[in-house]
Amino acid sequence: MLMINDLLRHNGSISEYLSSAVTKVIESGWYVLGNEVKEFEREFASYCETNHCVSVANGTDALELALSALDIGEGGKVITVANAGAYSTTAIRAVGAEPAYVDIDIDTMLLDLAHVKKSLNSEISAVVVTHLYGRAAPVEEVIAMADKYNIPVIEDCAQAHGATLNGKRVGSLGAFGCFSFYPTKNLGALGDGGAITTNDPLLAKRTQMLRQYGWQNKYEIALNGGRNSRLDEMQAAILRIKLPHLDSWNQRRLLICQRYTQGIRHPLITLPLFAPGSYVGHLFVVRSQQRDSLRDHLKRNNIMSEIHYPIPDYRQPAFSGQFMGVLLPITERVCNEILTLPCFPEMTNAEIQNVIDTANNWVAA
Repeated sequence: MLMINDLLRHNGSISEYLSSAVTKVIESGWYVLGNEVKEFEREFASYCETNHCVSVANGTDALELALSALDIGEGGKVITVANAGAYSTTAIRAVGAEPAYVDIDIDTMLLDLAHVKKSLNSEISAVVVTHLYGRAAPVEEVIAMADKYNIPVIEDCAQAHGATLNGKRVGSLGAFGCFSFYPTKNLGALGDGGAITTNDPLLAKRTQMLRQYGWQNKYEIALNGGRNSRLDEMQAAILRIKLPHLDSWNQRRLLICQRYTQGIRHPLITLPLFAPGSYVGHLFVVRSQQRDSLRDHLKRNNIMSEIHYPIPDYRQPAFSGQFMGVLLPITERVCNEILTLPCFPEMTNAEIQNVIDTANNWVAA
């Protein structure tokens, strides 16, 4: 069975180096906020072309702590999309703020600039721009619009490590960049992990304090909203081994996406836009009005697929009644049509071609 993302193959290709990194940490006797974390933060900041990086426990914590560092909480309203797995929604609600959902562009499946412009006003506290599926969203345009109201912009870069816009890395453009290192990400740990990037030294200091209870000094809490959210030494060491490979892995992902784009020719399958540079192939997401039939066909041919993501945030069962007035037609349509095909750097050319041929041979039910 061809998986969406084969982590055994991915990590197996560098297993010797990963094992050495873990052994080094074990033998150091220091397992939290030590040298590996400091060095990874320095290296990842350099990679993202930012002045600061603050590592945290996961990507959702990164979003939540970024909001807290900007003093966004009860009574706040944060613009975000509703087609990205509810991660930004979870963070926004965790600080006591309210999501203000905007619709998406049908072709890119990223936030719709016209809807953002319409939604911006003095009541908005921040904008979360999600770079979804590895595709960079038009964050520079959002920043230009938000600046008129002095509203900060947070980049959700959890699926876009290494993507660029006009030669600038995502995560370097907004007030904060928030990253996840979940194992399936383009840069993935062997467990959970996350990071916040920024060019503002004061915001960097605040997030450093907030990730560890709000401490100014040990056991001295100076900021409200703090928590325990630390990247451990082993995950930092693992990420340091992987980081130098990220660009080459992204290039392989792009090659796979290019092959799919050139090879899949089925009238009932809509392909995503192919944009090298601003797209790093985290997920290859197609659309079809007969998605379930296509998914069943792929499974019968030993090809796994996934839906990223099937339920708009405002329709999640836990939020029953809270967002009754929200209706985003493009978001609704996309959530009903999307299907993710396998895409990971270790896919063989034969596996890529098999996915293409199988998709093209699909006869809709």
